Amino acid sequence: MSGNASLGRLELKGLPLSLSSLPQIPISLRSMASSSSPPPGPASRPSPPPFATQNPNPASGSLPASFSNIQISRAPTPFAGPRGPPPGNGPIAPSSIRAPLQAPPPGSRPFPGSSSPPSQPPLPFARPAAPLQQQSPHPFGGPPAALASQTQTQTQLPAFGGPPSDPPPQVQRAPFSGPPSGISQPPLQFGGPPAAASQPPPFGGPPAAVSQLSPFGGPHPAAAPAQPAPMGGALYSAAQPPPFGGPPGAMTRTAPSGGLRPPFGGPPAQSQQVQFGGPTQFGGPRPGSQTLPFGAQAAPVSQAPPFMGPLGGGNAQTFVPPLWQGQARPGAVPGGMQPSMRMPGMPGGMPPNALGQGMPPASTPTMPYSPHAGAQISTPSKIDPNQIPRPVPESSVIIFETRQGGQAAVPPAASSEFIVKDTGNCSPRLMRCTMNQIPCTGDLLTTSGMPLALLVQPFALPHPSEEPIQLVDFGEMGPIRCSRCKAYINPFMRFIDQGKQFICNLCGFSNGTPREYFCNLGPDGRRRDADDRPELCRGTIEFVATKEFLVRDPMPAVYFFLIDVSMNAVHTGATAAACNAISQALSDLPEGPRTMVGIATFDSAIHFYSLKRAQQQPLMLIVPDVQDVYTPLQTDLILPISECRENLEQLLESIPNMFENNRVADSAFGAAMKAGFLATKSTGGKLLVFQSVLPSVGIGSLSAREAEGRSNISTADKEAHKLLQPVDKTLKAMALEFAEYQVCVDVFLTTQSYVDIASISVVPNTTSGRVYYYYPFSALSDPAKLFNDLRWNISRPQGFEAVMRVRCSQGLQVQDYFGNFCKRVPTDIDLPAIDSDKTIMVTFKHDDKLQENSECSFQCALLYTTVFGQRRIRVINLSLSCTNMLSNLFRYADLETQFTYVVKQAANGVQSTPLSQVRDQVTSTCINILQSYRKYCASVSSSGQLILPEALKLLPLYTLALTKSVGLRNDGRLDDRSYWASIVSSISVLLAVPLVFPRMIAFHDLTSRHDDDSLIPTPLTLNSENIHDDGVYLLENGEDGFIYVGNSVNPVTLEQIFGVSSLAGVSNQLALEQVDNELSRKVNEVVNEIRRQRCSYLRLRLCKKGDPSGDFFRSLLVEDKAPGGLSYVEFLVHVHRQIQSKMT
Repeated sequence: MSGNASLGRLELKGLPLSLSSLPQIPISLRSMASSSSPPPGPASRPSPPPFATQNPNPASGSLPASFSNIQISRAPTPFAGPRGPPPGNGPIAPSSIRAPLQAPPPGSRPFPGSSSPPSQPPLPFARPAAPLQQQSPHPFGGPPAALASQTQTQTQLPAFGGPPSDPPPQVQRAPFSGPPSGISQPPLQFGGPPAAASQPPPFGGPPAAVSQLSPFGGPHPAAAPAQPAPMGGALYSAAQPPPFGGPPGAMTRTAPSGGLRPPFGGPPAQSQQVQFGGPTQFGGPRPGSQTLPFGAQAAPVSQAPPFMGPLGGGNAQTFVPPLWQGQARPGAVPGGMQPSMRMPGMPGGMPPNALGQGMPPASTPTMPYSPHAGAQISTPSKIDPNQIPRPVPESSVIIFETRQGGQAAVPPAASSEFIVKDTGNCSPRLMRCTMNQIPCTGDLLTTSGMPLALLVQPFALPHPSEEPIQLVDFGEMGPIRCSRCKAYINPFMRFIDQGKQFICNLCGFSNGTPREYFCNLGPDGRRRDADDRPELCRGTIEFVATKEFLVRDPMPAVYFFLIDVSMNAVHTGATAAACNAISQALSDLPEGPRTMVGIATFDSAIHFYSLKRAQQQPLMLIVPDVQDVYTPLQTDLILPISECRENLEQLLESIPNMFENNRVADSAFGAAMKAGFLATKSTGGKLLVFQSVLPSVGIGSLSAREAEGRSNISTADKEAHKLLQPVDKTLKAMALEFAEYQVCVDVFLTTQSYVDIASISVVPNTTSGRVYYYYPFSALSDPAKLFNDLRWNISRPQGFEAVMRVRCSQGLQVQDYFGNFCKRVPTDIDLPAIDSDKTIMVTFKHDDKLQENSECSFQCALLYTTVFGQRRIRVINLSLSCTNMLSNLFRYADLETQFTYVVKQAANGVQSTPLSQVRDQVTSTCINILQSYRKYCASVSSSGQLILPEALKLLPLYTLALTKSVGLRNDGRLDDRSYWASIVSSISVLLAVPLVFPRMIAFHDLTSRHDDDSLIPTPLTLNSENIHDDGVYLLENGEDGFIYVGNSVNPVTLEQIFGVSSLAGVSNQLALEQVDNELSRKVNEVVNEIRRQRCSYLRLRLCKKGDPSGDFFRSLLVEDKAPGGLSYVEFLVHVHRQIQSKMT
């Protein structure tokens, strides 16, 4: 197909056709190219509007069990002051909130703030909520759902607060099953204007097992005589069911003596130091914390199989991401204010004691740090491995008010399960800071050794029981802003002069209040309407953007698919898997006339397809010039899906047959992306590229660097890290052009060989996309993951053409942004797409001194457009206290957020620094933080003790895990390391910890478990002492699931789980099938629940003892000693010695 330009007409009726049989129509390439008028240049489009695809199918199943939190006392928040927190959803002034100016098209899925089309019955959530009168539903629907059969029998709830509607007349399509024949799917509803507070929320609420629940604090219907106390009142009795599937009686435990654990909202307690020699009571209850006062039990597991049906007639199960919008928070440990911990060393230390028993309280000094404080430590002797800090699961659901008594409350751990009540600060799911009190000076921050950064996840999935983000429309006036720094109105702007002026909380400038916005002040100095205006009492708000934010007509939702049809792609089944996945995912594209699609295939040439309905068959248009790419038609390459769906499905079914005899091994990946970009340049949109081999021809072609990489890495060459850098700047320049025209690229690498992810990932990383990696690609097990990844990609909450800026109080300035975006000016970042999985890290530095006892504010503003072309500004506010006390920085440190910062910095460093240096830098960060605490904050103690701040006591364990992770170990493949760095760049706090510190559970004894309150059993410690020869274990990190099988496993167990009595000859790439027995059912339930929690279709790999796969599994047990790596106990000793040497 190289050589003369050609146009071929492809008749699909006579399939299968070979390409050689296509009629060739000679045509001049140049005349073809010149016939297309060039799209408008970048200067004509400053920042066009983004759109948001919304909720996929609803999900079902019980609320996920939270994992790996130590139950510890949090950094306290003061009790509510005289005014108390702002009330819940008060009446909203008609002028402040109204419906959007333009309703979405009929049959479409509305976004928050849009009205729901009455003609389309909504798809109900699989676990309908009780009519909680105090709650409003959340704006985005959750990830794809789990169970259709359950929902079909229940009353349907409309999008956001409408009365229940009758079930739809059409049959519902089971989520994540194969493509239904002749079954239409009702659209998913994404929220109209905020509903009245009394209306029931459609998504969220307690599990479906409970039919009626009273509002927060109300009695459970089944336990009316017991009259449980309202929030903050007495805990439940043992007879009452535990909240959200917590363990029976979990709510009856009381606070331990000694006052070590202050209530969640209680006054600050003195930092106490915990002797390491005794059985510490981590994981105990959190006294005083507000647990969810529902007497609800998790839905029976038999009601909620989260995966439905085979994929394309195969036997791989399909996947449903989580049913609620904040997944279970696995793998990490809470921060907050906790007593410090010390590890006994030399004889003569304090005797072992249980927590709070017989220990003198050692209060943390409250004076500013002094260079002469601290005590000398001698080398430790032996550490008891059973007493060292480890994560402990937590089962209770926390109700978290973001501000209490006029001060910021310390957020729960990201990995815990919590329901946010926005009382002025944003939800911690949307924005978290590495420390919950801000140092007044740069010197204090430097002394602490800790980073100051925000992790911003603007579309993070909320818990289904949380109120929605409110939409505010100021009409033509537009949102109220500071005239100096352009910050948006928020709860921390102070009104003065009887309300005629307001002072900006970020720059301090005094602004005049517009006449239309004037309101008198009350006796407390607040506006009288403050509680009625969401922008004055909520930490997160969304404004309707005015014409000044709209520089062109809203763009349509454009999806352009590019499929590799080179010889290897066809032979490995990757081409067929891609076509099948796209065909099934079409029904999940946003519905309505604004959704447009296009498709092209490529090998050493590019094949476009015209899908016009008037042509009874698609027309193939071949572009053989892969150095100077052009599009063969100006129109008809991208069409509304409603006009071309039938032709597109026919074409997708035919492509594998058309190319089955293709002998072209080359792949013009760069040229294909360029061609797809030219087709979408005038509108913007998403390019979804399915690539199977190393790009070898055309623009951006690459060469195999892996052989060179092997030799360099094995000889510890100092330049080995350069193989993790892009080979040249060609793809980067291309990506910058894509981002300029708001084109986002996602790359699905279905490969069995090296593809140079270091170079390829530059394109998705610059255009706000991501890389999906299936190595080695298996036609047996990977099509299911490919389909589920694609489905979630196009159906999750997202916006397009976004611009984001973070502002902060005077005294701080933004230092840098990290993530997947394009940055053209110092203050803003451009995001061709932003979705619920993407996180942006923002670092800060001091440029002046902050005032003690004042508050430091942060504001993130995200301008984007929804799928319906509605321009929105999402404003996220966080205000934290400033302090001059070093001890407060440690007391209020956020472990998971700080560790996520360290992981992202390490991923950023692997491209420019040798691995050994990156590992040393990671370890030094940990040591410097602990040494600062030991020197300036810990009370004088006997020598030989390693003292850890309670909030950061797991930092050494996580640091050790990071040094042994795939990204930083010496023996990894180049592509594996590049892929790791690529996903870390935009990973959330929630998923960063499990990525490097995985979760391990036992499969073989699932049927004998007694802790049936949670679907997923208690995780095992990551060391080989927990691995037995007769056991079967799963170790998962959110991306992959490794199933380890010992040599002596009972053949009956193997038969029950895998359907075979011997694993000899069984492939390591596993498609887990459910066999008709109890153990198999439980194994599948656990795997599916993990997939739901992680929003990812966990890729399963079989690991056998005595096999290289078994050795790899054991290398993931981070507490064990590894070749060239320390065990956990040895690492603690190493950290202690390093601290000692710094102290002397």
